[in-house]
Amino acid sequence: MEYFKINGGKKLFGQISVHGAKNSALPILASTLLIKGESVIHNCPDLSDVRVTLDILKSLGCKVKRENDTVLVDASNVTNNEISEKTMRTMRSSIIFLSALLSRQGSASIFYPGGCEIGVRPIDLHLKALKDLGANVSVNGSSINADAALIIGTKIILPFPSVGTTENIIIASAISKGKTVIVNPAREPEISDLADFLNHCGAKIYGAGESTIVIDGVNSLYPYEHTIIPDRILASTYMSLGAVCSKELTVNNIRQSHLSPVFPVFNEMGCKIYLSDNSLTLVSPKRLKRVKSIKTMPYPGFPTDSQSPVAVALSLANGTSILQETIFENRFRYVSELNRFGTDIEIKDNIAVINGVDKLHCANVHATDLRGGAALVVAALCASGESNIYSIEHIDRGYENLENALSSIGADIKRSKNEGATKEKTVKKEYE
Repeated sequence: MEYFKINGGKKLFGQISVHGAKNSALPILASTLLIKGESVIHNCPDLSDVRVTLDILKSLGCKVKRENDTVLVDASNVTNNEISEKTMRTMRSSIIFLSALLSRQGSASIFYPGGCEIGVRPIDLHLKALKDLGANVSVNGSSINADAALIIGTKIILPFPSVGTTENIIIASAISKGKTVIVNPAREPEISDLADFLNHCGAKIYGAGESTIVIDGVNSLYPYEHTIIPDRILASTYMSLGAVCSKELTVNNIRQSHLSPVFPVFNEMGCKIYLSDNSLTLVSPKRLKRVKSIKTMPYPGFPTDSQSPVAVALSLANGTSILQETIFENRFRYVSELNRFGTDIEIKDNIAVINGVDKLHCANVHATDLRGGAALVVAALCASGESNIYSIEHIDRGYENLENALSSIGADIKRSKNEGATKEKTVKKEYE
């Protein structure tokens, strides 16, 4: 297995760019199944989750080609409506193929998806929504089967603004009969990106990013060339890194509005943020200040995916900060590994009490999930000495060639082969 070898304690500097959003790429790629022709998707990150998604598309009969950060998907001849259990267990977002296959093939046969063990993420909202749209859905053990001669528009009120459920409803309803209304949908920028792509393909989706989404079903969609939005979670990870490892760091290829939920936290820590059209420069104080309280919330609240890297920054702040997680009950699993670096974080239920320390020391740790793994990288870069981070397959799911990106701003980080078992505890492979 591969791992990161990091010599920390170095001041980072310069400029670093953000790649396309993972959480946009996956649903957009799945939705290309609705289009009988070749879709061209630009700014598509080369992540392990994206590669799995492209493998799924190939297994369903699509022709797929990647040219640098552009992916071409020709779904003219979709020949299959099944996805294997092994593939489904690879990533949580594979559930998005349920609506895409149902819309394109009239039926779908898949299995319960996998995922990082950061909390219970039931798919009952997905299944109920498809039933409300006229699909026959049956569950037998871990297998899910659905069929529908025609998707019929209806009104769906979500008890929680689930991102995946909102995406499944949008994809299922794009080609349908009648009007679908989603009340209390997810408002994340990635939802708007999916709607923008489908609208350019001929769909009629209104209100993405707002409290109600309306979808007027159309008979068919046509190919389009689309550019995926920048990854706001990656940008916030770089900001966290800059706050503790750099006096001044510029992050390029961002959307300012997408990062507005995290700006107040960095300002409260004492950082100054200078914005231009598509970049920001973060200037850090000599010592970060504590943040009284952070509470993760659905967008436009503070994102749960950003809390673990931010926790590292708060660990080096002057004072005690409170971080409350409201989305995933096991999101703090990374803390036991992070504390190996000398952080002082106490967890009680869904609240982390972060007592700032003066410095971190090197450690050998295992990534437990995608975002927690990124936090460990940030900690290792702050710590003095050589650290090893294992189980980095989690990190590769959301960060493209992270070692190359960080090396460009002065980090001493290398990807190495693990030639033997470490004496550290082994963490079971998991997926978010």
